[in-house]
Amino acid sequence: MRLTAYTLGETAPVLRPAPPSRDWMDLTDQRYAYRCLPLTIANSHGWELLAPHTVDVYWGGGKFAADIRIVPADKPADFAMSHFGHGVLTLRTGYLFQTEPAHNLYVTGPVNRMKDGCFPLSAIVETDWLPYPFTMNWRFTTPGGHVRFEEGEPFCHIFPVRRALIEEVTPQVMSIHDAPELKARVKEWIDSREQFNADAKVEGSEAQKQGWQKNYARGRLPNGAPATEDHQTKLIVRPFAPAEPANDGPGAA
Repeated sequence: MRLTAYTLGETAPVLRPAPPSRDWMDLTDQRYAYRCLPLTIANSHGWELLAPHTVDVYWGGGKFAADIRIVPADKPADFAMSHFGHGVLTLRTGYLFQTEPAHNLYVTGPVNRMKDGCFPLSAIVETDWLPYPFTMNWRFTTPGGHVRFEEGEPFCHIFPVRRALIEEVTPQVMSIHDAPELKARVKEWIDSREQFNADAKVEGSEAQKQGWQKNYARGRLPNGAPATEDHQTKLIVRPFAPAEPANDGPGAA
């Protein structure tokens, strides 16, 4: 699948594959947060846009666009601006993105990156036909709030999704008792987890040396058997690279 980012001016925010690491995860005891493989996969599932310069933004609490103040005031037009009011800060991406037919872009804030006082608003954009760019929006959570975006700080995260896939899903609820094979695997996991936690309290035990169970990280069932052939422990997300000019149109490179 091809994803094309057309620059709209002489300069545009840096666009990079999202890294799996996070500062707050580095600071956890023994970096235990990285033991959660679903977390690190989500961290790196897409691309981040980085702020081209530092801006401080203040919201007075009112509903008008003028109630947001951006400093420095001489640079809001090329990156940060107040457009919608009601405490919403709008950040320009600097690109027009195009996906292949029937694919959208999921646009959200930097995944698993917290920002005190401001919350990213997520959107899904039909980028296979859209001839104009979208913006990334954040909403203040507290009147009188202040937020800073540092130069080089991620402010937007994107990844493609197939349009209408969610509408093809047939969700259902059933009792685990109606799936005896799965029920047995769940019990096996519960027993294994309880035994491991008990053994981990024993000084010098193998469980204590391991520190934590690694079955999910290794893509294995509680009995040690491989669960799937396509288990992922990391994502290899390609960086955006210059492309040769081609015909206009969705997905053109």
